[in-house]
Amino acid sequence: MDIEKVNSMDFGEFVDVFGNIIEKCPLIAAAVWSQRPFSDLEDLENHFFAFIDALPRSGQEGILRCHPDLAGRDLQQGKLTAESQREQSQAGLTSLDAGDQLRLQQLNAQYRERFGFPFVLAARLSDRAAVPRELARRLHCQPESELRTALGEVKKIGHLRLADLLGTDPAKVEPSGGWESERQQDAPRLLERSLPADTTGARSGGLSKYQEGRRNNWFAFGGDN
Repeated sequence: MDIEKVNSMDFGEFVDVFGNIIEKCPLIAAAVWSQRPFSDLEDLENHFFAFIDALPRSGQEGILRCHPDLAGRDLQQGKLTAESQREQSQAGLTSLDAGDQLRLQQLNAQYRERFGFPFVLAARLSDRAAVPRELARRLHCQPESELRTALGEVKKIGHLRLADLLGTDPAKVEPSGGWESERQQDAPRLLERSLPADTTGARSGGLSKYQEGRRNNWFAFGGDN
């Protein structure tokens, strides 16, 4: 898929295709749609990341809560999104023995208790041995620092997912400011501007999710976890 195809998409198609670039957050894709045209993959990616940076802390933590535990309940119950399933499989997390699964469950629970959101890691850039080591290491980080690190991992995941969709080498596109996030502006205003003037043809449920979010003031992106 090239950037010209991306720029030609209507609202519904765009949310269909890019709604899970940020895990279970189609509202972000809805907001990014309004920023067309994009000059290239990096420009498209920057709009996704700017939305994350613009959220208040509660919204950023909510994005993290949309992510599943690694090798956790959603994996065991077959409830992962297709993207998360592939990523965890590539890291070897779908074939852990009982002892390794128990160890990760214990670490995940400790992490959630300490920080209030699940441990997020770009699993495709890791492996089954490195994941628990990194989880144990980050358990000792300070909350503000860990929030920035976790959002950086969200961006890495989004970067890889976008590269997959557009057929781009992910190593060729790196953010100029690094992966960590900083809050910048009022993200809900950007989402307000994302609604097309005529929404009667919007598909995929992206618009209905937006409207539901407006009614419930759901800018915390709480997810199901």
